[in-house]
Amino acid sequence: MFKILIKKSAQKEMDNLPIKLFKKIDNAIMQLKEEPFPFPQSKNLRGEDLRRLKVGDYRVIYTVDEKQKIITIFKIRHRKEVYR
Repeated sequence: MFKILIKKSAQKEMDNLPIKLFKKIDNAIMQLKEEPFPFPQSKNLRGEDLRRLKVGDYRVIYTVDEKQKIITIFKIRHRKEVYR
């Protein structure tokens, strides 16, 4: 089982979401504890050591440290804004 760390900036982004969307994204993040590479929602981003998780129109950008069993969440944004 993996441990989840959420960066302060990602937590602020998540706190500003409507409660229904907050719960949906929170549930998806908690499921990463059991399966850090869910298919087909998660995939590698090109040229970086980052992964993205699709949750509706939102994307969760994260990394997985398999040796230390830690998932770090960096961004939680709408799909139009996340890759900028």
